[in-house]
Amino acid sequence: MATPDDHLKDAEHRMAGALEALKRELGAIRTGRASTELVEHIVVEYYGTDTPLNQIASVTVAEARVLAIQPWDKGAVAAVEKAILKSDLGITPSNDGSIIRLNLPLLTEDRRKELVRGMRKRVEEARVAVRNVRRDVQDKIRAQEKSKEISQDDSHIFLDQLQKSTDGSVALIDKTGDAKEAELLEV
Repeated sequence: MATPDDHLKDAEHRMAGALEALKRELGAIRTGRASTELVEHIVVEYYGTDTPLNQIASVTVAEARVLAIQPWDKGAVAAVEKAILKSDLGITPSNDGSIIRLNLPLLTEDRRKELVRGMRKRVEEARVAVRNVRRDVQDKIRAQEKSKEISQDDSHIFLDQLQKSTDGSVALIDKTGDAKEAELLEV
């Protein structure tokens, strides 16, 4: 049977997973600057198989607002270009036959505000995920207390530790969201 310590370790692991998922999602949100994270989520149909872009091409930041994508197989250029067009980036790629370039336009004020709203929604979803983990583990610890597997004092100690982990995770999520918001609003 799992101990309260096991439950706390599991909770911390799951909360860290929520933070990592948020960081990945926020990395894919386009700002005024080029970042390889913008295209990490793109999947290319390559010889009938869905393949992540970074497995068939090198992605580099050529200039402040230009991404360069160079497929290792020249035959994949068209497939990569098609996948970029189908993605939610909203950027039209240009290619010279071997390298695909993505020129990132400057963001309008309205687009920045729209991106911030979407980003805040994702941050709130991450907070909710952390709180759901907390509730799940609280229920497990309280069930162990009720079945007399642990004392009431131990239960309170573990629940306090769980709350501290939750508060720390939410603070990191908020810090990550604030940093992305500042990046989005930067002109």
